[in-house]
Amino acid sequence: MTDILERGERIKEEAAFLTDLIDEVEKVVVGQRRLVERLIIALLADGHVLLEGVPGLAKTMLVRTLAQALDLNFHRIQFTPDLLPSDVTGTEIYNPASGEFSVRRGPVFSNILLADEINRAPAKVQSALLEAMQEHQVTIGETTFDLPSPFFVMATQNPLEQQGTYPLPEAQLDRFLLKVLVDYPSKEDEQRIVEAMARPSPRTEVRTVTSAEQLKRAMALQSEVYIDELVTAYIVDLVRATRDPASVGLDDLAPLIETGASPRASISLGLAGRAHAFLDGRAYVKGHDIKSVAHDVLRHRILLSYEAEAREIPVEEVITRVLDQIHVP
Repeated sequence: MTDILERGERIKEEAAFLTDLIDEVEKVVVGQRRLVERLIIALLADGHVLLEGVPGLAKTMLVRTLAQALDLNFHRIQFTPDLLPSDVTGTEIYNPASGEFSVRRGPVFSNILLADEINRAPAKVQSALLEAMQEHQVTIGETTFDLPSPFFVMATQNPLEQQGTYPLPEAQLDRFLLKVLVDYPSKEDEQRIVEAMARPSPRTEVRTVTSAEQLKRAMALQSEVYIDELVTAYIVDLVRATRDPASVGLDDLAPLIETGASPRASISLGLAGRAHAFLDGRAYVKGHDIKSVAHDVLRHRILLSYEAEAREIPVEEVITRVLDQIHVP
């Protein structure tokens, strides 16, 4: 019991800087607090995020501001149809004078990488990045290099423009811990944005809130957050219900789901749930932590049927029905 209390105090202490971090980012990026929290959850869980939203919602500014506040190295890649894998990972350069090859590292060698419009690049480029995300290393020539730690990828895609794009296959989508939908700011927040940009010096200086070392300590500590067997069972019940909705009394959902979420979704729910509890300063996971992150973890892992598309039933509705059906411990 003493160990649990001590761990709780340590977690509360270590997680305190996260509130300052969110507040600092919000000074620059107005009206996207939930999005900032989701990025931090993915960072803590050593995962990656796929953002879906129309242009002009400050996605680039957000990730740059987050990197500045964390004092981390940041790079951005604009994905285009003519991009090559070496433009992401790096390449070997031949020096005629010395007759030797030297390695030029690509932008993937950063702590935080923004992969802008990832679905505009061919599959081989997407695969190069997704392999780096999975392995935390890249091979250039015959040499394998470890990527910096922490290594966090935030990829974006535009839901409106599909012409000339290369949609990510389901197997690759599964590599992202979270898929977050970026919405428009509220009327009040949009008014604050306009007023801020109308000032003579609209840019706000970003204060460094923490260091890479403190972030890595938090990442290690959040893995000690306790998950009870009841919460683990809740996670498994949720994911299995997406594969066999009839087993939980949701017979009408069965023809709407082509493929349910895989066991990796169960693992991801546990990871994201732990990070959500840590962000809240708790040493244990509640069922509501899992429910809070469920949409972001599951929406890119459930493949709907043609019938669902024909009836214009979104995946959000399917997930909500499952969440409403399964008892929260």
